[in-house]
Amino acid sequence: MDETLTLLRELAQAPGVPGFEEPVRQVMRRYLEPLGEIVTDNLGGIAGCKIGVSDGPKIMLAGHLDEIGFMVTRITDEGYLKFQTLGGWWEQVMLAQRVEVYTRNGPLIGVIGAKPPHILSPDERKKPVEKKAMFIDIGAASREEAEEWGVHPGDPVVPVGPFTPMRNDKLLMAKSWDNRFGCALAIEVLRQLQDQPHPNIVYGVGNVQEEVGLRGATTMAHVIRPDIGFAFDTGIAGDMPGVSADDAIGKLGRGPVILLYDGSMIPHIGLRNLVIDVAADEDISLQFDKMAGGGTDAGKIHLFGAGVPSLVVGIPVRYIHTHASILHRDDFDQAVRLMVAVIKRLDAATVRRLQA
Repeated sequence: MDETLTLLRELAQAPGVPGFEEPVRQVMRRYLEPLGEIVTDNLGGIAGCKIGVSDGPKIMLAGHLDEIGFMVTRITDEGYLKFQTLGGWWEQVMLAQRVEVYTRNGPLIGVIGAKPPHILSPDERKKPVEKKAMFIDIGAASREEAEEWGVHPGDPVVPVGPFTPMRNDKLLMAKSWDNRFGCALAIEVLRQLQDQPHPNIVYGVGNVQEEVGLRGATTMAHVIRPDIGFAFDTGIAGDMPGVSADDAIGKLGRGPVILLYDGSMIPHIGLRNLVIDVAADEDISLQFDKMAGGGTDAGKIHLFGAGVPSLVVGIPVRYIHTHASILHRDDFDQAVRLMVAVIKRLDAATVRRLQA
């Protein structure tokens, strides 16, 4: 397994739902420490700082550490766990899926359950099971036994979805590409810049709590005070049955995705055009998409101070916000190459023109 694949695997495997990102942060810190100074906020965000020119503009490259998951809210008398979702979940992808409950005594395996269809009425069978009717079965016989095992309300619950290369080994399946690929991309760009000149200061960032309201992007922007912002986040892949080009355009293996619009930000057109021009110069294929139904960390970064020209750069991912999503390794590698080339163009004069 090559070094980049190892990085992707370690980040994808680490548990880290919103508010409980420490295991992912530890992985990211280990990779960032050899690359530059470490910068943190007070909520758990982390960044590696690579200085090209000490008085150059500050460029923020932001992935987010957290993945969607759950939190224990109550233990029933019979030992089942009721839960709160953390991030956006669709009921149809939750039932019968394995999870791990992270207690003070360590993780416990469990499964999300509900009443079986055999005992539902005909009308009930036609409707999705609501989240409030679901529970987590950890095999405990009572509330007391679950408590003896270390379960407590507030414990984080993480989907189980092992990192798995598919038969086409460029297709990588894992639970948390939204957004561990973005953290890996920030690290890999810093790594590629180690022996190359660049006219700025680059921060490779892992934000916290993106999935519950872009919260860590707000605090890390106050720490970094960026002049230019990039959010690295997933594009919704449209190369599957039943999805039209008007729904989602991105296709696996066709290159990085530029978001033309998302629910939290209209991108800076000058920065967008610069990235398009760099991609053309570097012979990198780009894809373009929109995401009206969600936001990204750029939604908070671009509002910092007097405003920060910002853009969302990602790669298409199938089945985001489930236990098993899929990306294409070539898209990741091309996104790294694109961002390294873009950073080399972002000197003080260029940034001043973008801010004008």
